[in-house]
Amino acid sequence: MSADKTTNTNKRILIIEDNESFMKMMRMRLKSAGYKVICANDGLSGLNLARQKKPDLIILDLMLPGMHGHQVCRMLKFDKQYAHIPVLIFTSRDMEKDAELAKSCRADAYVIKTINSAIVMEIIGDLIKRASTLQTNNR
Repeated sequence: MSADKTTNTNKRILIIEDNESFMKMMRMRLKSAGYKVICANDGLSGLNLARQKKPDLIILDLMLPGMHGHQVCRMLKFDKQYAHIPVLIFTSRDMEKDAELAKSCRADAYVIKTINSAIVMEIIGDLIKRASTLQTNNR
C-alpha cells in the first residue's frame, strides 16, 4: 500500500515525458499526493536532471526526443551513484520486447499508461518505500 500524503512531502519524483498533457496530469496527481515533482520533456534533459537532483523516483517514458528512455534508464542504473533510484518505465508501448529491454536496463517497474491511476500511485509508493528501506539497511 502506498504511503500517506504527509510521508510524501520530502520525496521528489522526476517525470521524463514528452507528452505535455500527460506530464501535467501526472504532475498534478503526484503533487496532490504530497510529492515534489520535477519534469523534463526529453531524454537528455531528464538524464541531466536525474544526476543533478537525485530524485527519490523517476517516471520515464520510452519514446523521447534526444535520447530513448531505455538509454536513460541504462545510464542511470549502471552508474553506482544513481543505481539506487527506482525507475518506473511508464509507456504506451506494450510490446514484449520493450518490457524485456526495460528489465535488462534494470528498470524497477514497467507499466502501460492505460492502467488505472490509483494502481500507478500505489506502485510509485511501493517503489519509493522499498528504495528507502534498502538505503536505510545499506547504511
